[in-house]
Amino acid sequence: MSYVNKPGKTSSWRQMVIRQQVSDVIAYGKIKTTFTKAKETQKHVDRIITIAKKNTLDSKRHILSIVKNTKKLDRIGLVKKLEDIAKKYSQRKGGYTRVLRLGKRPGDRTEVAILELV
Repeated sequence: MSYVNKPGKTSSWRQMVIRQQVSDVIAYGKIKTTFTKAKETQKHVDRIITIAKKNTLDSKRHILSIVKNTKKLDRIGLVKKLEDIAKKYSQRKGGYTRVLRLGKRPGDRTEVAILELV
């Protein structure tokens, strides 16, 4: 992650950004972010969907410890929505998300992408 090595960016900041983006992808189905953040978040979204496919109490508690509240849903609502998403992908072995490049942002020429559920 090239944006991580900037002054003032700590590992706790990085974890918070990833957790919030994972929660937003679950709640809204897709997000628009920088390409680097999208690729990093994609790994975590795929992992959390795989955990949700187990559908045990332990997996639900693990998901609750990762996700954060969004404007649309709280943490418990996200777990319920993730159960529905996991049922949708029950026959799929991986690759639950995709990253689509949109080009460069006019202000700072950073590559922007959309991270969405397949």
